Amino acid sequence: MLKKEVILEGLDCANCAAKIEDEVNKLNGVKAYMNFMNKTLTLETESEQEYKNTLQQVKTIVHKHEPDVVVKEKSVNKSNKKVLILEGLDCANCAAKIEAQTQSLEGVNSATVDFVSKKLTIEAVDKKEFGKILGEVTSIVNKLEPDVKIVDAEKKKVNKSIVMLEGLGCANCAAKMEKEISGLEGVEFAAVDFVSKKLTLEISPKVNRSELNEKIEGIVKKIEPDVKVIFEENNSKTKINENNEEEEEGVNKKEIIRLVVGGAIFAVGIIFNFQNWLELTLFIISYIIVGGEVVLRAIKGIARGQVFSEHFLMSIATIGAFFVGEYPEGVAVMLFYLVGELFQDIAVGHSRKSIRALMDIRPDYANLKVGDEIRKVSPEEVNIGDIIIVKPGEKVPLDGKVIEGNSMVDTAALTGESVPRELGPGDDALSGFINKNGVLTIEVTKDFGDSTVSKILDLVQNASSKKAPTEKFITKFARFYTPIVVFGALALAIIPPLVIPGATFSTWIYRALVFLVISCPCALVISIPLGFFGGIGGASKRGILVKGSNYLDALNNVETVVFDKTGTLTKGIFEVVDVNPQADFTDEELIEYAAFAESHSSHPIALSILKVYNKDVDITKIENYEEIAGHGILAKVGGKEILVGNSKLMNKENIKYQEVETLGTIVHVAVDKKYAGNIVISDAVKEDSADAIKGLKALGVRNTVMLTGDSKAVGEKIATQLGIDEVYTELLPTDKVEKIEALDAKKSHKGKIVFVGDGINDAPVLARADIGVAMGGLGSDAAIEAADIVIMTDEPSKIVTAIKVAKRTRKIVMQNIVFALGVKAIFLALGAVGVATMWEAVFADMGVAIIAILNAMRVMNTKSI
Repeated sequence: MLKKEVILEGLDCANCAAKIEDEVNKLNGVKAYMNFMNKTLTLETESEQEYKNTLQQVKTIVHKHEPDVVVKEKSVNKSNKKVLILEGLDCANCAAKIEAQTQSLEGVNSATVDFVSKKLTIEAVDKKEFGKILGEVTSIVNKLEPDVKIVDAEKKKVNKSIVMLEGLGCANCAAKMEKEISGLEGVEFAAVDFVSKKLTLEISPKVNRSELNEKIEGIVKKIEPDVKVIFEENNSKTKINENNEEEEEGVNKKEIIRLVVGGAIFAVGIIFNFQNWLELTLFIISYIIVGGEVVLRAIKGIARGQVFSEHFLMSIATIGAFFVGEYPEGVAVMLFYLVGELFQDIAVGHSRKSIRALMDIRPDYANLKVGDEIRKVSPEEVNIGDIIIVKPGEKVPLDGKVIEGNSMVDTAALTGESVPRELGPGDDALSGFINKNGVLTIEVTKDFGDSTVSKILDLVQNASSKKAPTEKFITKFARFYTPIVVFGALALAIIPPLVIPGATFSTWIYRALVFLVISCPCALVISIPLGFFGGIGGASKRGILVKGSNYLDALNNVETVVFDKTGTLTKGIFEVVDVNPQADFTDEELIEYAAFAESHSSHPIALSILKVYNKDVDITKIENYEEIAGHGILAKVGGKEILVGNSKLMNKENIKYQEVETLGTIVHVAVDKKYAGNIVISDAVKEDSADAIKGLKALGVRNTVMLTGDSKAVGEKIATQLGIDEVYTELLPTDKVEKIEALDAKKSHKGKIVFVGDGINDAPVLARADIGVAMGGLGSDAAIEAADIVIMTDEPSKIVTAIKVAKRTRKIVMQNIVFALGVKAIFLALGAVGVATMWEAVFADMGVAIIAILNAMRVMNTKSI
């Protein structure tokens, strides 16, 4: 049983308290205990959903007896809550047993096991009880699953860390760092993201952090001595981002000054006709100003064993030009190389800022209400249960419930929706919303670390650590490509003069130098990760969160899309769609009788009838109430016997009823054994479900499938209405997993199966599919935990958008690969036969890199999708 306390603020009538307790205890599946002194009502329900349904009914009961009493959920003290990770848990049945046995322990308020994330969440009555509880939980787990290891989630969290690599400017070097750091003892996972200059680490709990940090810094400094290594624990992310921007601007200014001064001296040497020694002196001075730092970096790299770097290639090529008497060309190539580097840095910097702007949803502060005073504090300082004020134009800093005020809010940063939504008392306000007009008073329900905005930021910022196959291939390709080209250039300089009659070393050395300039793989190493990063950022702008570029890339190979029905293709909200009274009754009377009979039930069908009735049910008129399992309800209301239920109930009571041919649920009503009519209740199909199916077929998805626990008639009717290829009905959750496995056996080698569900009830199926897509993930922890892709709205058509983003991303990435390799291949051939000069070689290197980067940035433009 789930046990929670509700505060009845302003309750001062003991008699009313007793009546409230008595009426709440009459509700279906609820136990209630009133503590009048503490003004609290303890509710015991079977599940979280039943608790939420019960809470609404409790509010109705309380306001009937005490209109001025405010019903508030008691905030959970965070210190009374603990999350344990059950490493190695692979038995769903055992997970259910662990949950049940833990929940029954003394001192435990509630316990839940999430089988997908392997998390056991325990809420204790008092934090002092945790020592005893953990010992008992260990015994339970060891008895049921001896191989499962229990790890405290708080201790587990420290195993993941972020290291900022300030000043990282070489994509090839980033790949080398990643490879070497991944090989360190104690490092379970390492990924360097060149775009965000971030190293993501997963570290073994037993490792010595200070020693590991020293080794990481040593590797980084060995490969790139000028890079500053900033460990997450010592710096805030905001400060790091500010430092990065300032550093980029400072470096760009220095580069421009060097290029202007060096370029001016070079121009003087070219324009005026000086003596040879003076001309050579001017070119050497110009070369030292422009390329001195490049040569110095190359020498330092060789000293550290890093020979095959772009600095080494450019230094050899330009110094070689001086030795073969091409002084102006040697300076010019270095000059244009650095101009290209500058444009490349500006382009990458611009893309970084664009991606950061997409993710600019992190709130800067919260207005915390303390008594009558308002304090501006960091969102991290606010606790569950605190009251915050959000003024017009401000971001909602933490997740919470509106307790006062009405306002329109902009949700575009989370959902991609341009139309603002209205918030009022009782509505959920999520962090990342922007308040448009009114002042909102919000009670905080989640700490900042667990808030929606934190989860989204974490997902998008860490998505680049899960690399697509294309990215992995290019990283490996670059490691072998550069040494091969260098040795090829060496062979080009030495072999032809020895075997070709009349060939001179100076001619073939020059050709070899051209060959070297062209060979740098930067265009590929930079533009491809940038393309995927931009694709993920562009998708998030549309309210689609992709957990890794591997999942984004996999969307290109989707063959089958499997949908859950309720809450995915349909609204998941039962509504009264038709009322059919008999001649002696009116619509209003039929609804009223049904509402009184259903007033104690928390079933969605009962709630839909009560919603249409839209009045307070006077419970005192109900003299007797009996729920007949599998049939319906019998109740005496105002001296009349009311029967509300299915056809089985009518047959049981020998009442002749009207047969109705419809796809909805039929609720029959009889008054004093006389048939009064029926009410048709249905789950409406979402407006854009049909468009989603059409869109998928237009994109080349071979098969669309719907899985549902609903009846065959309902399932087949909706499938026909939407144009779905296959439908499987009357399924249990385990049956859905079996259907996914059967479909998986039929797919092609590269084909992918996508399952789209609500992320809460469908967690096992989401985990089993190649790509799990959770819909309506706005504020849903279960959705974000279980799926590979989270759609923040309830629109099925966003699946089509996600695939379009994936296809656009792959198209741009492939354009860059073909363009970069094609141009380089052509110029390598031209350089080898002496047609291309170093001027063309610089274009083949830096020009291609800049064009590829600018092309990669197009993927962030979602307007054309």
